[in-house]
Amino acid sequence: MSGCFATLTFERRLAAPVAIVWEAWTAPAARALWAAPAPSVTVEFLEADTRVGGREVSLCKVEGHPDTRCEAGWLELQPLVCSVNYEVISSEGVTQSAALVTADFTNAGEGSRVVVTVQLSSLAGNMEAGYREGFGAGLDNLADVAERTMVLSRVIMAPRDIVWGAWLNPESLPEWWGPDGFSCRTKRIDLREGGDWVFDMIGPDGTVFPNHHRYGDVKTEDRISYTLLWGENGPKHADAWVSFEDQDGATKVTLGMVFSTAAEFQEAKGFGAVELGLQTLGKLARSVGAA
Repeated sequence: MSGCFATLTFERRLAAPVAIVWEAWTAPAARALWAAPAPSVTVEFLEADTRVGGREVSLCKVEGHPDTRCEAGWLELQPLVCSVNYEVISSEGVTQSAALVTADFTNAGEGSRVVVTVQLSSLAGNMEAGYREGFGAGLDNLADVAERTMVLSRVIMAPRDIVWGAWLNPESLPEWWGPDGFSCRTKRIDLREGGDWVFDMIGPDGTVFPNHHRYGDVKTEDRISYTLLWGENGPKHADAWVSFEDQDGATKVTLGMVFSTAAEFQEAKGFGAVELGLQTLGKLARSVGAA
């Protein structure tokens, strides 16, 4: 370190493939799960726009201490390869540090390798130790979250506003949601930020699966985040999100889920959650006349 400047490098090998790690690194719903460096820290996201030119604003809260504000701005996003962002940390209106953060992603066998380089300028005291601790813990958390993350995607040959409308319409969503042969019986549905959907999924053999989705961010034609509960007000089994990306008039839909435990993730994989989820996206495509 020279004066108030430092270059810090962090490296992790993760069991999850690059495609999963990239989604966990960039999806706001996933970032909110691994960003806190310690159990005593609560991270509240005030703004999240993961695209070049977009920014992310969060508050780190520790009981008995002033909130720490982090503003990050995305400068470069090369999917599955590299991300670059700036980061400014402040507390009580005083800027404490500014940094340029570069993350490189590569395949490593069946897993992946992440190298994060932080070019740090400490503006209020020496922030190097805090950055080493925070980024080190965050990357450990990222490894854990990535190993519990399932990502499904499908390109639907219909405009984004049409696909978005099929998802955010309280009449159409229950008509196509669920794998082939399943139907939905709705108790209540409110597809707004802060709203929820309480419903039963009914299998081909008549088995009833109670569900409760609680909605977080709802960004028009961009993304939705929600929590999955086992039945109305039941225990959480996953944090989920869906994003909608325009692709020359078609729409890439990406559905991500971070299961609450590794055991639940393995159980879901075991009963065919990937295949069943892709069937659900297939029903969405058919509902908009694109399959």
